[in-house]
Amino acid sequence: MSVLTGPRRERRRVLHNGVPRWGEVEGDRLRLDGGPAVALDALPPLPPCTPQSIFCPHLTYRSRGFESRGVPQPTAHPTYFMKPVTALAAHGAVVERPEGCQYLNYEGEFAAVIGRPTRDVTPEEAWSSIAGFTPVLDLGLHDFRDTDSGSMLRVKGMDGFCPVGPGLVSGVDPRASRLQTFVNGECVQDAQIGEELIWGPEYLIADLARHITLMPGDLVLTGTPCHSRSVAPGDEVSLSISQLGTLTVTVTARPAPRAEAGHLPQDSEEARRVALGNDARVPDALREALQRARAKRRSPGGQA
Repeated sequence: MSVLTGPRRERRRVLHNGVPRWGEVEGDRLRLDGGPAVALDALPPLPPCTPQSIFCPHLTYRSRGFESRGVPQPTAHPTYFMKPVTALAAHGAVVERPEGCQYLNYEGEFAAVIGRPTRDVTPEEAWSSIAGFTPVLDLGLHDFRDTDSGSMLRVKGMDGFCPVGPGLVSGVDPRASRLQTFVNGECVQDAQIGEELIWGPEYLIADLARHITLMPGDLVLTGTPCHSRSVAPGDEVSLSISQLGTLTVTVTARPAPRAEAGHLPQDSEEARRVALGNDARVPDALREALQRARAKRRSPGGQA
């Protein structure tokens, strides 16, 4: 379980003179491996992992299970979907919502990054397969909820829909952290991870690795608490996890795809059910915070 054993260590991956480089966080500086120390935010950030696979569970937090299905644990075992690696994005990324779509939802999570080939391990053994942990925003465009036979390929798999970072952290137990998602500075998700998480990263890894080999750099997301809601161009979304750091993205608009082919965005009952959630089953403070956040949304020209 060395990944949980301190002291805390954070490594970041950045672009230095056009070349990806790793470095170690030292206070407000980043010491590049084999190189100088630079200001922490001086270089363009890159995702702190290079996955071959991105694994995502469905309902793993009690508040999310209660909001969506009325019970804290709606499934007996975890269930999963996957994102393409082209969904990966870095801290500070711009997330695009296509024209004609309206249900782009945030989900604040943390992920385990796999450090070695892993197959057929127990949950206790799975800890030694983890290189570290990182904040992740699992974004979804629910206008496509009614297609892809429930796989969520386009809902969750569009380019840039898996922002990760800013760092890869070890020497902490993320289950002892507080997870908060902010929209325009207002807290819209809030959970003490250890009090809500049904299946921890070690369980999810052991479950997946019964039949699938997990490779170094792979991401295993861990799910989100209640109150995933839609954001729009002009919004800033930040995920803060107390021991892992803060990941921030901004939302912008892009034109609709040129090809008139395939399933088009739908404002369907199912899309609204998931994207809009159930306000009666979430704390009033979160609902009120989202109302304030939307009032603070900035226009494309940067004016509130």
